[in-house]
Amino acid sequence: MTEAILLVGGKGTRLRPLTVHTPKPMVPAAGVPFLTHQLARARAAGVDHIVLATSYLAEVFEPHFGDGSALGLHLEYVTEKEPLGTGGALRNVAARLRSGPDEPVLVFNGDILTGLDIRALVDTHESSGADVSLHLTKVTDPRAYGLVPTDDTGRVLAFLEKPQTPEEIVTDQINAGAYVFRRSVIDTIPAGRPVSVERETFPGLLAAGAHLQGMVDSTYWLDLGTPAAFVRGSADLVMGRAPSPAVPGRRGDRLILPTARVAPDAKLTGGTVVGEGAFVAEGARVCGSTILPGAVIEPGAVVTDSLIGSRARVGERSVLSGAVIGDGAVVGADNELRDGVRVWCDARIPAGAVRFSSDQ
Repeated sequence: MTEAILLVGGKGTRLRPLTVHTPKPMVPAAGVPFLTHQLARARAAGVDHIVLATSYLAEVFEPHFGDGSALGLHLEYVTEKEPLGTGGALRNVAARLRSGPDEPVLVFNGDILTGLDIRALVDTHESSGADVSLHLTKVTDPRAYGLVPTDDTGRVLAFLEKPQTPEEIVTDQINAGAYVFRRSVIDTIPAGRPVSVERETFPGLLAAGAHLQGMVDSTYWLDLGTPAAFVRGSADLVMGRAPSPAVPGRRGDRLILPTARVAPDAKLTGGTVVGEGAFVAEGARVCGSTILPGAVIEPGAVVTDSLIGSRARVGERSVLSGAVIGDGAVVGADNELRDGVRVWCDARIPAGAVRFSSDQ
């Protein structure tokens, strides 16, 4: 197998304000755009031709990655004029594929961080003779996902969207967002309209008697769709819990990019990343967080499990936990921002304006 499709067209609405100026796959994780980790892992598995299905802020991708030669890949870009969904995006890029009708084409979603054994998924596809093979993973609470029950040979029996009652939860296996398609199957997806592989293509294939094969791989898997998950995924990459050959430095408790500055007595732990040109001042403590390029953490600030946008500033003694600070935003001194708060791009919070506890 030598080629793949990477679905990177989503708007990343659950990640806003991180995705106001940056498409989700280009938000830095462990010091590089998240997409870099996916491309590097695909290359390590033997893929050399990847078509990127782009839509939202499509103009950002090619200037960064070019033809892919720096990563040992040949990259092509296809932009949807209107969003076409997962299936529609596959059909829209089909003309750029080189595979013959019976050859395998790997498909990745652009927001999944995984330790999937890509070669094993392809081997499962080829040995089973499947039309489509799906990476499945097991989760403790499957209610937020689509369930995929299989028989004892791994053959898919059904697709059950987001069950809510105990009776509906017939398996803990979910669709993990990576597939191998027989090339000819992609050509049968309707062209020119939105199509969901999860809700239309896969159930339709199953109803028509096609062979869909599941492979359960329960290594590291994380959907990076929310800010909390994105921050955790970046930290896991830095600490080596999630595999990637693209982390720009050795694994450990922190990752400081070359032009970043960190005061000698600042404390960085928990897989924290300090991006290019960022500054962490004296007495600051940053744990499990991502500090994007050009951001400033002022003296005595405490930042935990948070993401600080490009050129943003966190004021002296401010305490942030589970926060997202948009690009260019300023959090004044002595603020206290807790779990789930999102400060929009270029917003200004005056000193001492937001508290969850007394100011004494």
